[in-house]
Amino acid sequence: MFTGIITDIGRIESAQQSGDLRLVIACAYDMAQVDLGASIACSGVCLTVVDKSDGWFAVDLSAETTSRTARGMWEKGARLNLERALKVGDELGGHIVTGHVDGVGEVEGAAEIGGSTRITVIAPDSIGPYLAPKGSVALDGVSLTVNEVETLSDGVRIAINLIPHTAEQTTFAHVEPGRQVNIEIDILARYLGRLMDYRR
Repeated sequence: MFTGIITDIGRIESAQQSGDLRLVIACAYDMAQVDLGASIACSGVCLTVVDKSDGWFAVDLSAETTSRTARGMWEKGARLNLERALKVGDELGGHIVTGHVDGVGEVEGAAEIGGSTRITVIAPDSIGPYLAPKGSVALDGVSLTVNEVETLSDGVRIAINLIPHTAEQTTFAHVEPGRQVNIEIDILARYLGRLMDYRR
């Protein structure tokens, strides 16, 4: 379980395909405090630490994971939003995030408005019903508030605002159109949707 509040930006030092994809990710975490088997969210994807040492940890990604996440994000040199798993008693500063990607969206535009950056993302039609104005969404693991939702013929457009602090502390500091992002809908919306499906 996570909150969508990013605590470090990691960098993929190596990516080796041998069955699963093994990534070595450089980070600023004190790895002596991170157990093998611990969960770390990497740009919104909950992954398990399988090896570690000072300044880095390793994770394995299955073909299922790579096929359902944003294009190009698991390549050597890529930067990742990192968040360690929530501990009982920690402050829930964002919203409840599970690290399970519901869909991949694409940044349509990014524009400076005042001191913030307004980003529009085209999301898959399948997750459109779970997105609502003033609701929560996680984009690449970052807890954000949805400002606008517009239904399109083949998807849904959402607009969010990034304040400078959020941009600086995440990989959204230099976001450009065409970038794919991992989207996780709010967990309450997910279960309400399932309940409605069941009742129908």
